[in-house]
Amino acid sequence: MYHKILLPVDLNEESSWSKALPTAIELCQTFDASLHVVTVLPDFKMPMVGAYFPKDFSKKAHEAVKDAQHAFIEQHVPETINTQSVIVDGSPWEAIIKVGKQLDIDLIVMASHTKRKFVDYVLGPNAEHVVHHAKMSVMIVR
Repeated sequence: MYHKILLPVDLNEESSWSKALPTAIELCQTFDASLHVVTVLPDFKMPMVGAYFPKDFSKKAHEAVKDAQHAFIEQHVPETINTQSVIVDGSPWEAIIKVGKQLDIDLIVMASHTKRKFVDYVLGPNAEHVVHHAKMSVMIVR
C-alpha cells in the first residue's frame, strides 16, 4: 500500500519524532517501504536573515545537521529499512510538502505537536498546514 514514507524530524525536539518514528518504522516493515527522514533548516540564505550570519554558516549548518541526522538514523532506525536522509531549507510545512512531491512520497507520518506552546496543543501549526495542503496521505501520530 505504501512504498515511500516521509518522517519530518526536528533533531532538537524529541517530541517531533518520539511517537511518530515507531509508527513509521512499523509501516515501513509492514509494507516493505522506504523511510525518508527530513529535517528542515531555516533559510539562512534569505538577505534579511543571512546578513546576521557568517557567509559560510548555511554550509556549516547543513554539514552539522547531516552528521546529526545520520547518527539519529543509525541509532533509531533498523538497518533492514531502506532509509534516506533529507535536509532542506525553508518554512517547515512548505518544505515537507515540497520534499514529499519531489520524492513521490505515498505517506507523511508526523507528530501532532511539539508541546512548546499552548497553541500547539491540539495539532500544531506545521502539522495542520501539512494536513491541509499536502496532496499525499498524512498520518498524524498523537
